[in-house]
Parts: sequence; structure tokens; C-alpha cells
Amino acid sequence: MQNSRSVSPLRSRRAKLLAGVVALGAAGLLTAQTIVPSQLALADAVRVDTAAPLDFSHVVTAVSPAVVSVQVKQAAEPRMMNFGGGNDNFEDFFKGLPDGHPFQRFFREFGGKGGGDQQQNQRRAPRQYGISQGSGFFISDDGYLVTNHHVIENGTEFTVIDRDGKEYDAKLIGADKRTDLALLKVESDETFTYVDFAKEAPQVGEWTVAIGNPFGLGGSVTAGIVSARGRDIGAGPYDDFIQIDAPVNRGNSGGPAFNMHGEVIGVNAAIFSPSGGNVGIAFAIPASTAQDVIMELKDDGTVVRGWLGVQIQNVTDDIAESLGLEEARGAIVAEAQENSPAQKAGLRSGDTILAVDGTEVKGPRELSKIIAAYEPDSQVDITVWRDGQKEDVTVTLGRLQDQEQVAAVQPEAGESKTSLDDLGLVLTTKAEAGLEGDGVVIAEIDPESPAAEKRLNTGDVILEVAGMKVNSPSDVLKALDKAEKDGRKAVLFRVESNNTTRFVALPMNLA
Repeated sequence: MQNSRSVSPLRSRRAKLLAGVVALGAAGLLTAQTIVPSQLALADAVRVDTAAPLDFSHVVTAVSPAVVSVQVKQAAEPRMMNFGGGNDNFEDFFKGLPDGHPFQRFFREFGGKGGGDQQQNQRRAPRQYGISQGSGFFISDDGYLVTNHHVIENGTEFTVIDRDGKEYDAKLIGADKRTDLALLKVESDETFTYVDFAKEAPQVGEWTVAIGNPFGLGGSVTAGIVSARGRDIGAGPYDDFIQIDAPVNRGNSGGPAFNMHGEVIGVNAAIFSPSGGNVGIAFAIPASTAQDVIMELKDDGTVVRGWLGVQIQNVTDDIAESLGLEEARGAIVAEAQENSPAQKAGLRSGDTILAVDGTEVKGPRELSKIIAAYEPDSQVDITVWRDGQKEDVTVTLGRLQDQEQVAAVQPEAGESKTSLDDLGLVLTTKAEAGLEGDGVVIAEIDPESPAAEKRLNTGDVILEVAGMKVNSPSDVLKALDKAEKDGRKAVLFRVESNNTTRFVALPMNLA
């Protein structure tokens, strides 16, 4: 009875609002009828009967005991400090401080002029400790809890604080930097309230509640909606973030974002902000990713991923045109790393990876996730687009390490400058530019040219044009002539810049 009494006034107001909307709509239709009566055939508008929740208290009450604050003690390495004397220019530094600055007092008390000889005043500073704070949540009743890797990074001691202020010591079970996830374990005989990961991904527009420890204010609750899914924010190769507009701030990292069933849809990990505070754009690691990684950390303390060993980039429309692909899809290999599984299997730059074991590759991010899901030493069939047709290449994957070796370049020389006016480039040989190795150097570039629009710069090295290796400007001209005779509307350049290789498609027949 209470529910019906509380809802009926809302329904009444809603009915009045709808009546007003209908009246306005009718007036609009009447006007349209008068002007163009023949264009009145309109389909029914979309109607949604689901109302927004009046409050989130039932969700918050249920899940709050599972959400904790995480304090991390971090040790800084001791260092030699010189107080007075020596050549550290401390005196000049402190003279530049405003009057009353705390460091001026520090300087007076710990060595200014007459502070003793250098050997006496040079001493080892005591080890300093810092405390960082974040959030986390229990995923089992025996004390396993999830947080972010960046929360526990460089930590030596971990303290978990529940909503009642009770503190527990925790140990680190494992962490994965690539997905920014970590697993801690509280050693206690207590039984903890815990939460589950959602089995289904949230829909855009769905309500979400974030609970965490912003600025050290534990147990803070905010609400909003899921703004977007599948966000790539450049955090790593497995970016697939959920974007939410629930206010999230510093200290919320590692905390959960819940759906209205009290299930964790994501682990809050980052915000977008010009000022450092909340502006309504936050990013959470999806539950599907978090659950897989956390289970591996629980079993092995680390995450083991398959490794292909290629530098890849997205296939744009102009790159697809230059390769003869009907549509822009897949991931193009910019470089097969030296001694990598890809190189050993015969994958090479210019190959476009379309599928792995029959699973379509839409782009670089999908390829990274697909390969990472395989165990090392797995054999996979990779479908590539090469020389205008599909080919299958069988690769035995390696184990992904924290650092991978990049491809080497063998030296060879060439000749002098050539101008490509249509493309806005002036090219020279590496020898002329005082460099060694394969390729042709961009000596000048027209800032209004197609090359500049593709973010090519002076000093970049062109390694291939239309699949042909180039070591002189004349090689580039030959490759361009062939591409033009083949009827290409765009030609593919493989370019090395700042030790990174990428493909750039430049348009043909500009005149």
C-alpha cells in the first residue's frame, strides 16, 4: 500500500506532463497539416515504460560491507644529501624562495653558510616512507580482494580498512600491470561480505553506483549511468574500458562500479580531467576482463599470455585501398620483431592479419586480446592478406615478456635529394643525411601537403613504398610509378619514426 501511495502522485504528474506533451505535439501536427498535409504519415515514436530508480539505498546497503579502503606503504630508496658546502647550489635555490617559505627554515637549521665542512654535512638520508590510498572490494568470504595495480605499485605493506574503520593486514597475491589489476588477501578467521562480478556487460544508459575512498573519505557513494563501452584511452594493448559519469576522484582507484543488482560491472581505474578532479568522465575495467585476470592471479600469482611478436596498426580506408582490400579491417603488420614467433613463421611487414583460428580480427586491439588469451606454445592459424590475396600462416606462440626486442635494420647507402611535389616531400639518402641503415630520409616537408596531414615529419625514414624496399629516392619513384600503373588511388609507405614503425597511405594522382 505504501508503494502505491508514493507512486500514484508521480503517475498523476507524469500523466499531466504527457498530456502537455501530447497537446504540444498536436499543435505542431496541426501546423504541419496546414502547410504540407501530404507528409503526415509518421511511424509510432519509441516509448520506454521503465522508470529511473527513486534511490539507490537498497543497492548501497547490500554491497557497502564488501567495499574497503586500501592503504599502501611505499619505501623510497635512501639517498646521499649534502647540507651546506659542496656544489649543490642549495644556497642559490633557497634564496629564490618567497619569504616565510618552510624550506627557508629547513635550510637555516640544516646547514647554510658556516654549516661545517662538506664531509661532515654530507650524510645518508634516512629511508623515507610514503602512504598511498585507494579502494578495493572483497570477492570471497575468506578475504581475497581486488584493487588496481597502480594502487599497490612499489608497496611494502598493505592495510585494508572496512567501512567501520577496522584495519586488517593484507598480502599481495599477484598483480598485472598490463590490465592494471591486483589481488590482495586478508589473513583472518572472519567471514567477509563479498560481491560477484556481473555475468553480462552493462548497456549504455544503464544506472551504475560507484563506491570507494576518494581523497581518503572512505565509503563514499556516487551514482550515474554507463556513458559508453569499449573505450580505448591509450593505457595499454588491452584497453576496453567502460565509461561512466558517476563522479570518481583520486582514491576511487580499485573500487567497484555496481549495477542495480549489486553486481560489479567494472573496476574504477582512471578519469579524464583537465584539472585533476571529476568532470564526469571515468573509466572502469570491465568485469569480464577483471574476472579472468583475477582468477589467474589467484591460481598462479601472475598472468601468462601468448606472444606473437609484431608491431601492428589499424587499417584505415586509404590503407585498405592501397592494399586492394574491399573494406578497412584487420591489423597491418608494421614490423615482425626479431626472433619472434611471427618472424619465425614468416609473417612480414605489410601483411594484414584478418583472422586467428577463424576468429575475425577487426583491429589491433582485438588482435592483442585474441593472442593474449592463448597459452604460450599454442599453435594458431593466422589468415593474412598478402600481395592481393588471402594466405594462412601457422604460428607457434611464445610467452609475452615485460620487454620485447624490436627489429634491427641493416645498413646500406644511397644517393642525393629528390623532390616529390605532389606529395609535398623532399627525399634524400641516409648517407647524405649522415645516417646508416636502410631507407630514405624525409629532408623537407610542405606543411600544407598530404604527407604533413598524415603527420609525417622531417627526419622520418621511409623503409618501403607499395611493398617495395627503398634505399634511394629513385627507388621511391619506381615504386610510385608501379602503383600508378596498377591503378592505385593511394600508395602505402612504411615509415620509421622515433624507433617506431608504422604505415601511412598517401593519395595518388593529385594533379
